[in-house]
Amino acid sequence: MPDTISLIRAYYDAFNRADFPAMLALLTDDVVHDINQGARETGRDAFARFMDRMNTAYRERLADITIMATNDGTRAAAEFTVHGTYLVAETGLPPARGQNYVLPAGAFFVVRDGRIARVTNYYNLEDWLRQVS
Repeated sequence: MPDTISLIRAYYDAFNRADFPAMLALLTDDVVHDINQGARETGRDAFARFMDRMNTAYRERLADITIMATNDGTRAAAEFTVHGTYLVAETGLPPARGQNYVLPAGAFFVVRDGRIARVTNYYNLEDWLRQVS
């Protein structure tokens, strides 16, 4: 569905511009965020805190973005390549020394009333660890 594809495209365009207020505006208040190989968080405020933490530890740009959506527009998926730099170490992860990485990744979305109601991200953590170790 074009509206859903446009919504997801706007989400990633805002990400690549580092315009996180614009990104957050595309989410429902009760957005569900499934963190890659991690916890499930709920709410736009929790998502904002997650983004703050990520923006401290990583600088990322997404490329080769392909977006698909169901005919009714309630679900979507995206595949892309993450080009990143590891800036500040997170607890339990290797030391950060400005290592660059390139990862294939994907995300799944639920869309409700023209906004993103769920984001589930996936990338290969073992591949990332190999690249930054």
